[in-house]
Formats: sequence, structure tokens, C-alpha cells
Amino acid sequence: MKFPSLSLKNYKSNRYKNGTTSECSLEDEKHRIALELSNVGLWDWNIITNKVFYSKESKQIIGYAENELKNTSEFWDNKVHEDDKESYYSDFNSLLDGKIDLYEHEYRIQCKNGSYKWILDKGKIAKRDHKGKPSRIIGTHTDITTTKNSEAQLKKNLQLITSQNKRLYSFTHIVSHNLNTHIGNLKNILEFYDEAKEESEKKELIGHLRSISESLTTTIVDLDDIISIKSKVNLHQFNEHINLHSCISKISESLTLDSTKNEVTIHNALRQDETLFSNRSYLESVFYNIISNGIKYADPNKKSQIVIQSIHTKDTIKILISDNGIGIDTAKFKDQLFDMYQTFHGTDRKDSRGIGLYITKTQVEALNGEIELESKLNEGTAFILTFKKQKALVSDQA
Repeated sequence: MKFPSLSLKNYKSNRYKNGTTSECSLEDEKHRIALELSNVGLWDWNIITNKVFYSKESKQIIGYAENELKNTSEFWDNKVHEDDKESYYSDFNSLLDGKIDLYEHEYRIQCKNGSYKWILDKGKIAKRDHKGKPSRIIGTHTDITTTKNSEAQLKKNLQLITSQNKRLYSFTHIVSHNLNTHIGNLKNILEFYDEAKEESEKKELIGHLRSISESLTTTIVDLDDIISIKSKVNLHQFNEHINLHSCISKISESLTLDSTKNEVTIHNALRQDETLFSNRSYLESVFYNIISNGIKYADPNKKSQIVIQSIHTKDTIKILISDNGIGIDTAKFKDQLFDMYQTFHGTDRKDSRGIGLYITKTQVEALNGEIELESKLNEGTAFILTFKKQKALVSDQA
């Protein structure tokens, strides 16, 4: 029996050829499976024909079936969020212009149902024409919506923790600043009492002593209340119904000795039914610091006065506390007005620790309010406090 001749050369060649093809197919299949398992989409843009291949995964990311998404670059481009388009085009053009080797950009894209997802888009030039210009770019799409949402929540939590730390830091200064002020007032009254010769004068000073004592007691009680309150997420949950006119009157009364000594008249021009839902301790501290500053820095050459009034808008109430004191050079100190340990009056006062405005701003912001300062040297100062109007909130522990 005669066997057919066998060419080892052809056998090796065919075997090598078949083996190579299998290996290439296997590599392609591995890449395809890896992309599918990782939910990473693949895109392939032929710049000459302006045709784009979008893989099944790319289409699925934005909610389209395989036969629904048009294979053009414009289709995808038009779905990029308007706020992200400028940077989207800018980065991609940098790749086309040869400024970068790898395009990598995060942006929002509209899904079929109208919602938006965050995409990490990457691309690299795969082929160039005879002039060296890009003719084909291959890239990937990765859905990073979950990561972005986690980052946003982390940022929100960080802001909350920072805000809580600021309030805690502010609270420690409320204790030292306000108590030291009351103690200083008590010390002054006792010194005046020792120097007084007339019984009527001593009787008047005892009245002031009682007023300061009551104010001190109230401050201690309020501070103790804050300490005893269990963890609250936001200070706007401390929703006491506060009569602003009564609040200002109470503070003015506690400052009678200082205002009389400095010949400063306090005009409470708020309506008697003016109210605000807020945190009483913080709000009283804000008013106290601003009014006492107005007294402290009164101009001895003027008939000094402090005026408290309000302006209402649909959603806010603005409380204006203005004086005609020595004022501040805001052009010189505009970037330092609410910084800690800053003084601006050039009076070399030992009782000016440069902490009052910092505390006041921190407290106002903790109450979800805003504070502005307008001042002119030798003319006076005006503080504008803006708070949102709100109804009483239901207590979590009611």
C-alpha cells in the first residue's frame, strides 16, 4: 500500500498559520470578555468617514439598545451636558492637535430616559494619514456615576463636619468672650459702687448690678442648654420663636451702664411684633457683640447713636444695626474684617481682642444667615444681617 507523500514544509506552515490565527482570536476574545465583565464601553471613531462604532456596553450605559444609537460622533456629542461641553471639546481638541497623547475626561451625558450619568471618557489616536493627521481614534467609556455620587456625599459630610467643628470652636469662644464681658461689667459696677458717696447713686448702681447679674444668669443658662441638647445635624433645627424687638430691648438694657458712660443712645426701631425662628443664644450673642462694639467705638466728638431696624423681602428679613461711630477703613482692611485676632480702629484698646467679629460671623453662618459690613472712617458702621424666613420646624424628639 502506497501512502501519499507528506510535505513537512506545508504541514509546518499550515500548523503555524492556524496556530497564529487561534492565538490572535483568543487575545481578541479575552479583551472583549474583559470589557464586558468590567462594563466598560468601547468606541472606535473613523475620522475620514465620521463613523463611530459604539460597543454594546457603551450603549447600555446610557440606556440604548444595540440598534438604537446612531453611529456618528454628533449623536454622542449632543448628549453631553451643556455645562460640560466646553471642557469636553477643549480636551478632545487637545488630543487632535497633538498637545496630549491620551484624552481623558469626566463629564455628564444624557441617557435615553432623560437622566444624566457621569462618564469617564478615554481615547488615543490609533492611526494617522499620510500627512500625519489623526484618522482613527479608539477609546473607552466608563460609568462613574456611583463614584461621583459617593464623592459628592463625602464632600457633603466633610462640609457638615467642618461646620460642626466651626460651631464647636465658636461655642468655646462664646463662653469665654461673653462671660468675660459680663464679669468685666460686674467689676466696673463694683468699682463705681466703692467710689460712690451718695446713697441714691449706690442704689442706681445696685439696679445695674441686678440687670447684669440677670443677663449673666441668662447667658449661663442658654450656654448650658446648648451643651445639654443632644446631637443636632443643623442649627436651624433649634427653632425658637424669638421676638426681635424684645430681644434687642433686653440687650440694650443690659448695656445701659456702658451706653450711658459713653453717651450713646440706642434706638430700637424694630416692630414690636417682629419675630424670627432661630437659636436664641446665638442670635442674642450676635446682637450683643454688634451693639456693644457700637458703644465701645463711639465717636466722642459726636452725639452718638445706634439704630436697629429691619427690611423685609418675600423670603428674607434683613436686620440693620448702624452707628455713627469712628468707623473702619474698609478699603484697607476689606480682606480681614471677619478674621480672628484682627483689630481695625487704631485705638490701642486693651479690651480689643479682635475676636468679636469672627465669633459674630461664625454664629450668623451657623444660623444659615449672612452678614455684611459697610463702614467709612470717621462716619460710622452698618451691619446687615440677612436671615431666611421660615416656619417652625417639627422637633425630632417631640
